Amino acid sequence: MSQMTLFLELASIAMIFAVLPLAYLWTRPGYRFFNKLNWVLVFMTFDLIVFGAFTRLTDSGLGCPDWPGCYGTSNPWHAIGDIQVAQAALPDGPVTVMKAWIEMIHRYLAMTVGALIVVQLVVAVSEIKRFGKSPLWGSAALLLLVCIQGAFGAWTVTMKLQPIIVTIHLMLALGLLASLTAYAQQNWPEKESKVLEIRSRPISAALLCCAFFVLTMQIFLGAWVSTNYAVLACPDFPSCLGAMWPDANWHEGFTLWRELGRNAAGEYLDPNALQAIHWAHRVFAVLALVTLSLLAFNASGFAGGVLPQVRSLGKLLFALVLLQVLTGVSNVVFQWPLLAALTHTGGSAALVFCLVRMTYWASWKSPVQLKVLSI
Repeated sequence: MSQMTLFLELASIAMIFAVLPLAYLWTRPGYRFFNKLNWVLVFMTFDLIVFGAFTRLTDSGLGCPDWPGCYGTSNPWHAIGDIQVAQAALPDGPVTVMKAWIEMIHRYLAMTVGALIVVQLVVAVSEIKRFGKSPLWGSAALLLLVCIQGAFGAWTVTMKLQPIIVTIHLMLALGLLASLTAYAQQNWPEKESKVLEIRSRPISAALLCCAFFVLTMQIFLGAWVSTNYAVLACPDFPSCLGAMWPDANWHEGFTLWRELGRNAAGEYLDPNALQAIHWAHRVFAVLALVTLSLLAFNASGFAGGVLPQVRSLGKLLFALVLLQVLTGVSNVVFQWPLLAALTHTGGSAALVFCLVRMTYWASWKSPVQLKVLSI
């Protein structure tokens, strides 16, 4: 199969997947369609992140060891002969029929998100007289971001799951989710819009910025744990191998550019390096817990009256922080069960979503006058 034929087949599959949500949205024209399309993209990107975690946790990342197709074809059905040969040679290896399907479904979902962003861009161009140029430039930036994300997806395969590449791939996915959420929550002005003015005690912008920084660092550390398969490097809790400060090879553990399971010299990774990776994530979790809890307290209204929307976000943040603690501990205590690991990744994505939603109500001073567009 030629590369052009392969790309056309993959593009056709992406469009078929994209038609499913669009079939409903096309019946809701105008602003409502554009608004709903943006939120559908947020929902699908969240699903893509969770399914990407499922792909990684089931060791399916190399289920199809080439890119963008599977052994040069658009789906595992056409590559079944090559897959069966690879599986027969190494039954417990990275290539099996099931892993190939998991990997390709992940790619199909990623291409579908890309296709929907193209649709979003087309709508932004067609509605430039109504909404202005801001949605157009925002959508173009989103398309560029999803293309960069796709490039790292390709390198994840071609560079054989190199930890830093897989980690950046996950961080970019969360960045895409954050960007899509920020885009979706914009009220692009229209002539018929009505403006309501509300005085409210807002969320502290300074505290929200701190929370964003701490959460970003904690997610990076968590991704570094996962991509280096260091979850069980400390199999007990709250200690690590019975010590409250385990032996740790910090230099080797946080040498970023190296192969999976190897150090910079190409030798097998020191077990103490895996303990350093795990312990850094666990210790930094304490700072993340404190910072996010303070933000949740600030938003929940315990320190003063706030709008119901803000109070709901504060309560959601409390619940997500608790969920992350429970699933994080469960990953260690119950030896990394798939459900807990998936929920932990999904919780991280939900935290990003929650913090971005809070930016709509954030201010550097209090009280503040908020202008809310009512359609």
